[in-house]
Amino acid sequence: MKIAGLDIGTTGCKLTVFSEEGKDIDRAYRDYPVTRGGGEHEVDAESIMEGVLSVLSAMAEKYPDIRGIGVTSFGETFVFTDGAGKPLHRAMLYTDPRGREECLELTEKMDGRKIAAITGLRPHEMYSLPKMMWIKKHRPQVYGQAKHAFLMEDYVVFQLTGKAQIDYSLATRTMAFDIASLGWSRELFELAGIDVSLMSEAVPVGTSAGSVLPGIARQTGLSEKTQIVSISHDQVAAAVGAGVFDAQTAVEGAGTVECITPVYEGLPPSDVMYDGYFSVVPYVIPGRYVCYAFSYTGGALIQWCVDTLAKKEKELAAESGISVHEYLEREYVREHGEGSADKPSGLLVLPHFAGAATPYMDTGSKGALIGLTAAHTVSDIYRACMEGVAYEMLVNLEWLKGSGIHFQMLHATGGGARSAVWTQMKADILNVPFTTLATANAGTVGSAMLTGIAVGCFQNLDEAAVHMVEKTKVYLPDEVRHEKYMEVYRRYRRVYDAVRGLM
Repeated sequence: MKIAGLDIGTTGCKLTVFSEEGKDIDRAYRDYPVTRGGGEHEVDAESIMEGVLSVLSAMAEKYPDIRGIGVTSFGETFVFTDGAGKPLHRAMLYTDPRGREECLELTEKMDGRKIAAITGLRPHEMYSLPKMMWIKKHRPQVYGQAKHAFLMEDYVVFQLTGKAQIDYSLATRTMAFDIASLGWSRELFELAGIDVSLMSEAVPVGTSAGSVLPGIARQTGLSEKTQIVSISHDQVAAAVGAGVFDAQTAVEGAGTVECITPVYEGLPPSDVMYDGYFSVVPYVIPGRYVCYAFSYTGGALIQWCVDTLAKKEKELAAESGISVHEYLEREYVREHGEGSADKPSGLLVLPHFAGAATPYMDTGSKGALIGLTAAHTVSDIYRACMEGVAYEMLVNLEWLKGSGIHFQMLHATGGGARSAVWTQMKADILNVPFTTLATANAGTVGSAMLTGIAVGCFQNLDEAAVHMVEKTKVYLPDEVRHEKYMEVYRRYRRVYDAVRGLM
């Protein structure tokens, strides 16, 4: 018997297959196009479904005994469909600017802080509800035909099982879900003029939607007994897959986006979260919540540095048989001498290359590189980019202290966790121990863990974690290095205010 995790991303989907003991066996990936232009950012939901069916078929051919598949997805993006689940328009991505006026209309009818107290979200056009309002206003024929409003997780679950259900954490990303009562906010739907009956049934994280439809079984080669499980928003799945279940630990996800996800034992103070644009999301454990503290450019900034500035270094790294990241880390030490790997570069990089996320949520902010001289090299800038990402996360953690966070350990996930240099740097800057895990893709692991519980492989989260969460190394902060970084950080804290008016 096998279990699997289906991760639906913005540009592609991946299915990872595990043994019933939790061992990673195989995976398949398919991408799909995203269009951005003319003020519209969209993805074709039917293309997403084609990608899903493709990875299901690829893995079912090799592993026909897949017992359960957990579905996790990116958030906010939604699509109206007819009764059979056929999309009536291209799905609007969270980055799509449409919905701004509608969001303002909502806040004129209900104070933004009250909306946040209900939904856990500071009102913003990125969320689904304002975009639904936009569709109703500007494409009334589409809204008039709509029988379902799906985010991508429940869209895929419906296509596979015929059941319309969405987990609590993803439902939160609509800006229309009551995080205290764990149900749709009828008050907000009434203010928005959107029919709440279009929404899928909200269910706890990790709830099975039942078996795949016979037609899906025939098309993909899956067994008709294969269970489809509604998992969560991708960041919640990553927290589960990192083995973070209480307030003593948090997740540090070093992917394209840099994100720290702490756990709260109850609802955190709404004013602190509102002022810092931090969302509050129901967690897998009843009564507990998580929040997302993030920078739009984590690994994306590092990749920009490599792709734009380190073309020659890429070639030299390939000749040496190492990654360009390792090559640049070694070059920094070679250029500055032994012991330099533990010292700040002295440069200041504001990592707002795609705008500022929490605690600013300032899409107009831009990146900045300060302190350059003719003596600086690509490895210096590379190092400074890593520092800038870590400094930005420290800004977030300082803000969140008022919300009651008190974690003692960060579990590092994502591709960036493979860098021992960067992980140690983060531990020193944030002054918190970091534990790396055997797998970088914690979201897929979390999805499989919850799927395993749903189909009976594991009794509970603790048992699933024993089988699937493998810790590899702990990076302890060094107080001397921390103080050196703090000398630079005190200057970093002034950069945003100093340059924002020039952009």
